Amino acid sequence: MLGKLVNTLVLVIGLSISTLAVAQAEDNPYLMVKNAATKTFDRIKRERAAIDKNPDLLRAIMEEELLPHVDYKFSALKVLGKHFKSVPQERIPEFIQVFRDYLVTTYAIAMAQYDDQVVEFEPKQEIDDDRMVTVRALVKEPGRPDIKIAFKVRKNSRTDEWKAFDMVAEGISLLSSKQSELEGIIRQDGIDKVINMLKEKNSQPIVLKDTSSKEGN
Repeated sequence: MLGKLVNTLVLVIGLSISTLAVAQAEDNPYLMVKNAATKTFDRIKRERAAIDKNPDLLRAIMEEELLPHVDYKFSALKVLGKHFKSVPQERIPEFIQVFRDYLVTTYAIAMAQYDDQVVEFEPKQEIDDDRMVTVRALVKEPGRPDIKIAFKVRKNSRTDEWKAFDMVAEGISLLSSKQSELEGIIRQDGIDKVINMLKEKNSQPIVLKDTSSKEGN
């Protein structure tokens, strides 16, 4: 169950925070999420034939459409949490880079599961002087219950850019889940073990979902 929720999380964030050409959308996180979803869906549909031949193209799509709008450094440091001060400081830049690549891989794997799901977003809200907001949505798929999704988006105090840093599905935070997974490894085996583990995951090929048959449930 948790695995499916995490797949849904990264799928929807991949659908939701890619590059936007409209300045108004960039100024409002609600419009950013909604408009970017349509843009990313359209690109995947447009390049479906090429993706079917080479699923790793999804990584390139994530690099071009998603990463510019993800605060992966902030996310990586949040995952380190209390271990930030205890791990060798010279290893942190490599961890951030590997975590960035891990996000690309995770989103690409989730995108491989894309099968015309519908995402409905809450209407645009006034943000006033808020620098951190939650954008909510519903994932709809025929024959399955709706899944509640929330996107954590923050405004950088230096650049004034809105970027996503966490996603929550049915109350489960992707960032918190990853922090829980890695915390024990960092404590017992050190940051190098985590870096090598993430590198191994990043090296795996993207595998497309078998759409020849659908689950009955």
